[in-house]
Amino acid sequence: MQQGNESVVKEFVLLGLSQARGVQLLLFVLFLVFYSLVLPANVLIILTIRRDPRLASPMYFFLANLAFLDICYCSVTPPKMLADFFSRHKTISYKGCMAQLFFLHLLGGSEVFLLIAMAVDRYMAICHPLHYSSVVSRPVCSSMVAGSWFLGFVHSIVQVILIVPIPFCGPNKLDNFFCDITQLVKLACTDTYALELFMFVNSGISTLIGFILLIISYGILLVKVRTGSSQGKSKAASTCITHMIIVVIMFGPAVYIYCHPFLEFPFDKVVAVFHTMVFPLMNPMIYTLRNKEIKQAMRRLLSRRRPIA
Repeated sequence: MQQGNESVVKEFVLLGLSQARGVQLLLFVLFLVFYSLVLPANVLIILTIRRDPRLASPMYFFLANLAFLDICYCSVTPPKMLADFFSRHKTISYKGCMAQLFFLHLLGGSEVFLLIAMAVDRYMAICHPLHYSSVVSRPVCSSMVAGSWFLGFVHSIVQVILIVPIPFCGPNKLDNFFCDITQLVKLACTDTYALELFMFVNSGISTLIGFILLIISYGILLVKVRTGSSQGKSKAASTCITHMIIVVIMFGPAVYIYCHPFLEFPFDKVVAVFHTMVFPLMNPMIYTLRNKEIKQAMRRLLSRRRPIA
């Protein structure tokens, strides 16, 4: 049973959201219906932005990438969780657990940096409108998106590199539906205080600081828009408010989860569900519902595809 990283644990047991069979079936139906509705809607958002020339601005380019990241993020843990509802032995292999950790932090970190890029885009559009089109060009936007993926990769690979050498030789039960790094380190057969402290700073404090800075920046932009005299104030203010909503629902659960790595609270599972499954898919949906241009573009796209009687 010896692993290359000196671990004797081949797999981890996932206790899931509930042990009651009736509750499991109810959750399966709810999540399946949710994904059947929301996933295609996010794909529709991407197709609409890519195919409508009226949505060629950087703001919509970033939104399409946000929707793509959210779809990928929600494809890491939910498929296995849905399958585990029909399995008596909910287990995940050691390598599968490491893969989950890597992709969750890769995509989650990339989304955080993409939200920062979107804030920079709104800053340039509101505070420097005359230079906006020349500064925030398509190559610059593509570089910002690529940079978000790169920084997300760095954040993720650091987490994995630090946790792989840890020996797991005893308990292997995780009271969750996925490999949560804050619970995983507690199963290690060694002192992990320094590692937990690093993760608290790397994931918790950094996320909290990013959240506060983004909220402050959007608040300042909102005040500037409200007190300004330029045309399109209503649209700019609505965009800032939408971005603030997305930042709150993205950062809020992450701050809750990673700012208390040493403790466990009763609502940890509930917050984890919303953080990994519900909220990411809702981000583009919230943006779409508050944006008339995207809704009109969707109608045009769907009307072109509707068969002629």
